[in-house]
Amino acid sequence: MANTRSAEKQERQGVKRNERNRAVKSRLRSSLKKARTEAAGGNADLSAGFSEIDKAAKKGVIKKNTASRYKSRLAKSAKRASAK
Repeated sequence: MANTRSAEKQERQGVKRNERNRAVKSRLRSSLKKARTEAAGGNADLSAGFSEIDKAAKKGVIKKNTASRYKSRLAKSAKRASAK
């Protein structure tokens, strides 16, 4: 329980941020799942997945290097699938 007005405000802000971050992360997971299935199927259109990854990184939900790693693995997977 918050003791001061500023602590109460911080708590409210934290709840808002938590909801916002959860929504962004959920969207990211969904788009990654979709992009991975497309990549595995040989469909090389990864722009939607890359876009969601970049948006999440820009909003601070995931770190820059994590975003880079996700994009790299996605591209690698698509390249491997198209080579078959």
